Amino acid sequence: MKKYFGTDGIRGKVNQGVINGEKFFKFGLAAATYFANPKKNKPVAIIAKDTRLSGYTLEPALVSGLTSAGMNVYTFGPMPTNALAMITKRMKANMGIMITASHNPYDDNGMKLFGPDGMKLSDKIEKKIEKIIDTNTQKHLINAEKLGRVKRLETGTDLYIDILKKNFPKNFNLKKLKIVLDCANGAGYKAGPKLLRSLGAKVIAIGTEPNGLNINKNCGSTFPNKIQSAVKKYKAHIGIALDGDADRIIICDEKGKIIDGDQIIAMLATRWRKKRLLKGGVVGTLMSNYGLEKYFKNQKIKFKRADVGDRYVKEVMKKNNFNLGGEQSGHIILGKFATTGDGLLVALEVLFSLRKSKKTSNLFNLFKLTPQILENVTVKDKNIINSLKCKKAINQANKLMKGQGRMLIRKSGTEPKIRIMGESDNKKLLQKCISIIKKTVH
Repeated sequence: MKKYFGTDGIRGKVNQGVINGEKFFKFGLAAATYFANPKKNKPVAIIAKDTRLSGYTLEPALVSGLTSAGMNVYTFGPMPTNALAMITKRMKANMGIMITASHNPYDDNGMKLFGPDGMKLSDKIEKKIEKIIDTNTQKHLINAEKLGRVKRLETGTDLYIDILKKNFPKNFNLKKLKIVLDCANGAGYKAGPKLLRSLGAKVIAIGTEPNGLNINKNCGSTFPNKIQSAVKKYKAHIGIALDGDADRIIICDEKGKIIDGDQIIAMLATRWRKKRLLKGGVVGTLMSNYGLEKYFKNQKIKFKRADVGDRYVKEVMKKNNFNLGGEQSGHIILGKFATTGDGLLVALEVLFSLRKSKKTSNLFNLFKLTPQILENVTVKDKNIINSLKCKKAINQANKLMKGQGRMLIRKSGTEPKIRIMGESDNKKLLQKCISIIKKTVH
């Protein structure tokens, strides 16, 4: 069991718990101690962030911890998470840190850590860093003459855009496309519009006026009706919504219909297989819609499920040598090009397909979503899920559901709740199976 790291880095309320300057100093010190390479004269860390006001508090504390352990630090300011991952790898840095709370509101913050390969850290490495965090600070502080130096670089956005564009043919352009882009007042507010305009698109950019408090507020991938109304108003070909750190994407077609991550993954897998780009198969998560699983079965495309979180998706992709995976929420990893979710990279891949047909609706809706019911049951002890009574009920429900859908019962990672999710076209059977389990956890 981890103490500080969750499913996607460290996250929480600002100036409560561990999201404060004191702890971020310790996080920086511990991470630098772990990643320092004795073969290198001066290990290097790079830092980017989203647009939260609290970034001004947390970044200096993190920098102080890193330099106190002898690491040189480059800071890039607001930049998407995958930009940080790509540049960490490109600069051959020892580590990269993204200060963000992703799609959460402004009063949350946290950080995501990346190794020198641009990959999110494994549970094993996170546990090792946690052990260092809780040791005596004095033990890891180095002599004054060996302290690290800090430099701010303003080149991150342009370098990232250049890396993205190199994945496509030189003549690729979006000259005849009108695009609504919602940057969620977050990390992609500069890179997103600049990238699409540099390719010739007419861009209606919203969510590009961050003030430190409006990140994800009634905008972005968690509030897609903003792109829905803008697409209709401006008669755009497509709407694209990012989240606070731009590693998620939700799309809206020209008719105003929302396309979630599962539908985007289905389209990309189908297109990649046709072009012989799909390697092995596709990784989804425990939350991926049953309709997607059925679609891949019919298409004879291998499909595997990982735990929720794009880090776990990437681990299963790597293990099985697959090059496409993602989540319903819009975290999609194009393994051919990236090590983590990237909303703008996925947008370019979709737009590359769209440039000929001009109709987004023709690209998507490849399968029918299976009806889903999710019930959250408040419990005194989440371990009730492991009781014999509960296990028997889950087995009974799974037997009844076999071949007609699926059940997923799990503990909430953040609340005292058991989440009971079922999917099936047979709604009566679905309600019955949920009821069987619900009785045992109440």
